Amino acid sequence: MNDYQNRADLGLARDLIALAPTEAKAFLGLKAAAERSDGAIPDKYRELISIAVALTTQCAYCIDAHTKNAVQAGATREEIAETAFIAAALKAGAAVGHGLLALRLFDEASAR
Repeated sequence: MNDYQNRADLGLARDLIALAPTEAKAFLGLKAAAERSDGAIPDKYRELISIAVALTTQCAYCIDAHTKNAVQAGATREEIAETAFIAAALKAGAAVGHGLLALRLFDEASAR
């Protein structure tokens, strides 16, 4: 499905917000707090963190928006590339960590 995620879908955002206004208000408040420019973390780093999270959650819309924001905040291609590999390493690390859990659960199940 080449058109599964399509930028045109962003045009439905107003509908989504209107259909669930309470939840949308809470989400948009959290989003505004995370994306504020007056925090201790500079804008460029907020955007690189956002890209890393978007890569691990595989949100194409977030990757698009935060990459554009990162460029505006002064990020370089090299920083985007490093961010991608840092995100990949942490995602892989999570699988290893959960592998430890799987081994413990296996041992517990085998001991019964």
